[in-house]
Amino acid sequence: MRVVWTPEAQHDRAEVWDYIAADNPRAAARIDEILSDAAARLTQHPMLGKPGTIPGTRELIPHKSYRLVYQIDGETVWILPACGRLCAIKKGSWPR
Repeated sequence: MRVVWTPEAQHDRAEVWDYIAADNPRAAARIDEILSDAAARLTQHPMLGKPGTIPGTRELIPHKSYRLVYQIDGETVWILPACGRLCAIKKGSWPR
């Protein structure tokens, strides 16, 4: 099984990095490591996450503020874009 981040998911990941790194580069690196490690676990355990809210997807919560949304297609796990805490902050609906 291989894991592939879609371009949109890569963009979301970069936005998370940029947002956190503006205040705390170490924390940004740690969150990115958590996301990367979670995605890597899916190579051996693709059913690790729970069924997603969107049919045909699964969701893995590697950190209380972030989730990985993914689809399994044959031998490939596709990491999809997911908006968590960062999108809520941008929309003004999450307390800072």
